[in-house]
Parts: sequence; structure tokens; C-alpha cells
Amino acid sequence: RDDDDINDVASMAGVNLNEESARIMATNSDLVGTQIQSCKDEPFLAAIPLHKRILETAKKLGITDVPAEVVTFISHATQNRLRTVIEKVTVITQHRMESYKDDEWYEQATDVRAQLKFFEQLERLEKQRKDEQEREILLKAAKSRSRQEDPEQARLKQKAKEMQQQELAQMRQRDANLTALAAIGPRKKRKLDAPGLLTIGGEGVGVCGGSQAGLGTASPRQYPRQKITRVNLRDFIFYMEQEREMSHSLLLYRALLK
Repeated sequence: RDDDDINDVASMAGVNLNEESARIMATNSDLVGTQIQSCKDEPFLAAIPLHKRILETAKKLGITDVPAEVVTFISHATQNRLRTVIEKVTVITQHRMESYKDDEWYEQATDVRAQLKFFEQLERLEKQRKDEQEREILLKAAKSRSRQEDPEQARLKQKAKEMQQQELAQMRQRDANLTALAAIGPRKKRKLDAPGLLTIGGEGVGVCGGSQAGLGTASPRQYPRQKITRVNLRDFIFYMEQEREMSHSLLLYRALLK
């Protein structure tokens, strides 16, 4: 009675269940009667060298036989461990490369680069002040006309003379550079292929000043570049410091020495 009710409802809708079943069987005929098997289990590491290495370690503990299943299990465990390490170090590297300057939820507390520039400027001013003092001493020594000159006074005069010659050479070099730049003329800016060109659907739309716009030449399709994450030693050291098993290891100590 249930089948008859279904057939009555399907026939009222204009559907023939027998034809639909035959059509489904014909469409998926290649899947009917097939047997699906899992992929072959391929070890991550070479089985023979890994087996030898495990046997060498096992013999020290009094174990003489290591089955092949153990080798496969250790190979998969190594693969899983390496994948975990790479994923964690990649996340650390991405956090290091992430910039929060344009994020509205963050505000800059300190600017180390500006502080370093300030200290560099202080050092430059201090050096300039010392150079000016030394220059004044040398100029005074060069202008002195004492008849009895000591060796120190003669050395200062010679140094003042060398300083004046060096300043004169720098002025000549500066004048020569300015003359050469004036002879070359103003530098021309390099023109782009299509200034103000926007790529929309493979066609170039050029903006020609104001409200005028025209179609330009079709620009070549630009494929997105694959983003490369470069992990350095500092990222790996940070990862080892966060891991409980490696935070006091010899490997971390050797990495810190490099």
C-alpha cells in the first residue's frame, strides 16, 4: 500500500519511477559493482636505512628484532612531527612579517627607528663641533708668527696646511659636479607604458585627465605571485624556546651560539 501511494503521488506529478531508476543506473553504471580500495601506504623515510638505524639503537637496549610495522610507524611519526614543526614556524614567521601600522585597533607606543635617528643626529652634531674646534686650533696655529717654533707648533701648521688643501680640493670637486650636472641638463623622468591604466577583465581603461576616459591597449594578464614565507634562524630559535621539550635542549644552545 505504501508503494502504491508513492506511485500514485509520482504519477500525479508526471514522474515514472521505473524510468528514473533505469536512468540513474545507466548514468552511474561505471560505479556500480566496483570496489574502492585505500591508497598504498608509502613511508616518508627510506625503509632500509631507517631499519638499520633503529636496529643499531635497539641492540644497545637488548632488542634484536624490530618488525617492519615499527619502521613504518616511526616514519609516519617523523613526517607528522616535521609537518607540525613547519606549520608552527610558518605561523611565527607570518606574525613577525605582519605589520600593524595601518590597523585602527593598535597605536604606536614607541618608535625605535626615530630614536636611533635622533642619537645619530646627536653624534653627528658632536663630531661636527669637535671638527670645528680642531679647525679653529689649526687655523690659529697657522696664523701664529712666533720665531721660535717648537715641533708641536710645526706639526699643527703642517696639519692646517693639509686641511686647507683638502677643503680646496673638495670645493673644486663640488664645482666640477655642479658644472657637469648643468651641462647634462634636467633629468627626464622615465615614462610609463600607460599612465593611469587600470586593468579590468583583461582590458586596459586609461584615465585621460578630468572626466574623460578611453579604452587603452589590452594589458597582459598578470598572474598573482606565489607568496613565499622565508623562515630564518631567529624564528626557529623562538619556536624552540616556546617548546617544552626543546627549551633546554642542546640543539637550542648550539643555535644560540651561531
